[in-house]
Order: sequence, then structure tokens, then C-alpha cells
Amino acid sequence: MNAAIWLGATLFFTFGAGPAFFSPEMRDLLRDNYPYFSGGVAQIVIARYFHWQLVCALIAVVHLLAEWLYLGRNPHKFTAALLGGILCLGLLGGFWVQPKLKSLRLVKYSPASTPAQRLQATASFRGWHGASQAMNLIVLIGVVVYCWRATNPADSLRFAGATKFKG
Repeated sequence: MNAAIWLGATLFFTFGAGPAFFSPEMRDLLRDNYPYFSGGVAQIVIARYFHWQLVCALIAVVHLLAEWLYLGRNPHKFTAALLGGILCLGLLGGFWVQPKLKSLRLVKYSPASTPAQRLQATASFRGWHGASQAMNLIVLIGVVVYCWRATNPADSLRFAGATKFKG
């Protein structure tokens, strides 16, 4: 269930909520305040999205550990590495990239900033935003793979190993 909720939230944010902040409808609604307010609201929602990503990743890791401890199922190395990678990307995005984007946005729109500072912040913001989008795409692909693996486990014998049967 966690994998399905995680995938749904990731798809909704990536293809539904995220693009809505910078849509023509949002531009028409906010008019003169468009990039400033839509970007600010988007950052608030993105911060919540990263927290949601971390919660879902931690639940998945706890679930994997619980299967190992209580059911004796050794976790697949690929699944463990996939979850570890997604968790690391979530931590990087939430605690390093997003604060950097927030500070660059403040410089970009601050009246106290010089035009050169604004220009530099705008250029830097584009690069960091591109990195954030790339990380989100990698996380989306990872969550799709994880959801697939969680809902379609490998066939394994339940009570007896293949070596127990002799012909």
C-alpha cells in the first residue's frame, strides 16, 4: 500500500501540481505578481513533497527490515540499493537543493540586491532547478521500479527449497 500511495503522490506532484504553479492560468490569476508568488507557493508545496517522499521511503525501509527480521526473508540487494538511493536523493533534495533554491530566489527577487546579484542568482537558480527536476525524475523512475517490485514479488517456494525435492 505504501508503494502505491508513494507512486500516486509522486505522479500527481510531477505531472499535476508542479506544472500548475507555472501554468498560463496561474499567470492570468496572479498577473503582475506572477513569478514571485507562484514560485513562493511552489517552494512551500515542494518542501511538503520532499517530506512526504522521506516518510514514504522510511516506511519502505522499515517494511523491508521487518520482512527480514520477522519473516526471515533476506532483502534483495537491488531493492535495498534502490530504496537507499531514493532515500539519499530525497535527503539531498529536501535538505540541500531546496534550501539553496530558496536562498537564490530571495536574492533574485530582493529589492536590496544589485542587478548583477539578481542576474547571477537567476542563472544559478536555473542550474539548481534543473538539478532538482533531474533528481525528481530519477526518484519518479525509482518509485515506479520499487512499486513494480513490491507488487510483483519474485516467485519463491514458501515452505521448501528446491534442493529438498529429489527424484
